[in-house]
Amino acid sequence: MADIDIRITGKAGRITLNRPQALNALTYNMVRAIEATLDDWATNSAVKLVIIDAAGEKAFCAGGDIQQMYDTAKSGDFEYGRQFWRDEYRMNAKLFNFPKPYVAFMQGFTMGGGVGISCHGSHRIVCENSQIAMPECGIGLVPDVGGSLLLARAPGSLGEYLGCTGTRMDAGNAVYAGFADYYLPRAAWPALIEVLEASADVGSIDRAALPAPNAALKAEQPEIDRNFNGKTVADIIRGFKGSDWEKATEKALRRNCPLSVECTLAMVRRVRGLDTIEGALGMEYRFTHRSASKGDFVEGIRAAIIDKDRNPQWNPATLEAVTPLQVSKMLMPLGDEALKL
Repeated sequence: MADIDIRITGKAGRITLNRPQALNALTYNMVRAIEATLDDWATNSAVKLVIIDAAGEKAFCAGGDIQQMYDTAKSGDFEYGRQFWRDEYRMNAKLFNFPKPYVAFMQGFTMGGGVGISCHGSHRIVCENSQIAMPECGIGLVPDVGGSLLLARAPGSLGEYLGCTGTRMDAGNAVYAGFADYYLPRAAWPALIEVLEASADVGSIDRAALPAPNAALKAEQPEIDRNFNGKTVADIIRGFKGSDWEKATEKALRRNCPLSVECTLAMVRRVRGLDTIEGALGMEYRFTHRSASKGDFVEGIRAAIIDKDRNPQWNPATLEAVTPLQVSKMLMPLGDEALKL
């Protein structure tokens, strides 16, 4: 069976990711197929709304399939990765601006590229095992696929915290942070999908949804806002007083790529000022375009996915060693190479 199942059922355009053995990771061909489908369905009168879901219990989509990106970048070919990101970001923008209801059912892991094909939709549904995150700093990238805009729009300084630490959000936290809209137990999804296919009535989602679970992040918000106002992440850590929350947060920050973490802090703040999907994707692409040639992306993938030794040799090696100039160089305009949507 194909990696992605695209069809029209009743009044609904249906997209089902079908790589459960790979946690439904997005391949380049899947990205292109979704974009072509959005182009078609935007003006197809037979399609009243779009439903995206995924096979399996563990994941809606755990991110992009980056094996080929690693293989090509390792050999010195950076263009494959750049093309992948350009095409993916263009698709993300089309999804964000899609003229019809777009309903995403996000079970299990929804991370990175998975966020980009779900959390920009108009109706975003989570369940009891949902785990949503932007963990890119762990592999030498920054939150992308428009995720920086979601982070920038999260309450207070929550976006800086989530982006720099890669913290996973359960259903309640995802709704609180603005990555999801509705909570509905997984067992109730098939019945709701049937109603949507038959009626295209998105009001049925409001009627079916249950109150979202308690959001632990809401209680942490004052501490997050108090701490995440430093100019750099190194400054933020220097301001820690030694509470359990601060110790856990420092550990999470230091586990990630220093250059990525510092660039993420700066990027989320810049995107907050832009507040458009186009501005966010353009800013993200400045980093991802340079991530293999001038950053730590290849080393991050090696340590996490290829050799799995979990011992990346970052350069710079520590948050304190990252300079403002290095951050500026990763986020400065690309000129003729800039993202064109």
